[in-house]
Amino acid sequence: MARWWLACLVLMVGLSGLATTKVLHIYTALDVDEAKIYIEAFQQKYPDIKVEWVRLSAGELLARLRAEAANPQASLWLGGPSDTFIVAKMEGLLAPYKESLGWQYLPAKFKDPDGYWVGIYTGFIAFASNKDYLEQHGLEPPTSWYDLLKPEFCGKLSMAFPYTSGTGYTRLATLVFLMGEEQALEFEKKISECIHHYTKAGSACVTEVGLGEVAVGIAFSHDVIAKGIAKGYPVVLSFPKEGTGYEIGAMALIKGGPEPDLAKIFYDWMLSAEAQSLFKRWYRVPLNPEAELAEGLITAEMVNLVDYDALWAAENRDRLCELWQEVTGY
Repeated sequence: MARWWLACLVLMVGLSGLATTKVLHIYTALDVDEAKIYIEAFQQKYPDIKVEWVRLSAGELLARLRAEAANPQASLWLGGPSDTFIVAKMEGLLAPYKESLGWQYLPAKFKDPDGYWVGIYTGFIAFASNKDYLEQHGLEPPTSWYDLLKPEFCGKLSMAFPYTSGTGYTRLATLVFLMGEEQALEFEKKISECIHHYTKAGSACVTEVGLGEVAVGIAFSHDVIAKGIAKGYPVVLSFPKEGTGYEIGAMALIKGGPEPDLAKIFYDWMLSAEAQSLFKRWYRVPLNPEAELAEGLITAEMVNLVDYDALWAAENRDRLCELWQEVTGY
């Protein structure tokens, strides 16, 4: 009898523990290995909250939110360029949250004025080149968009689709701001004739460059450093002299998400210096001014940036992606 009561007691304690465990569902556009850094740190700080998460490229994530609009399956969207968040806001897929102290103190240029998204980092489009390939062919790292069209790089390029990847769309919009729409699409058509392959995720090409599968890739500079240089791959980082685009990496609550209160806890924590100091492990530029910075960090002052209009990029996203598919055949 005593053993029976002891077994019942153990079962009741176990069930009680399960009852107090809360679950937060997150969609993230960050690299899988990077997302783990922040999610695991959050769970250590809030052990009573279990995070279940899915990684999707920004374009795929937007498509998922559209498909689930009537019955959202996640409560928070973490990471990806702000122009994709602006599209989601325009389509009524996000929920505002202006009560967060982090949102209130962040400069206006890094957040939605109505509180539908908030910036957490910045990043800059860059070239990743395989050092061994360059040396074997007597080449310098590309420092111009037009260097990508050199015969030596033809068939050796990798980059992301603009309709699946936030990185890929930032590249396309950057070229439009730099060259004009017609010339940018013509340039992308020429690139498509030299491409080895396109990827769904923006950072995927960095590993491919590091392994020598391709010679050059286009990704955000923090991904080039974190997934290439910092891992010891023979990867060289360079930027186009004509100018390059950038992202305000963002975060938002998903409208109708099942755990809005838990999502706000993660949201508030992600805006803290404690959380954003973790960005140094991925060489991102944090937007919290008190966050710690990584050595070798690339900042805006070091790069020639185009005048990137995120609102225009958002309003024209679907149209530009459709035109890109028409001219490239991908």
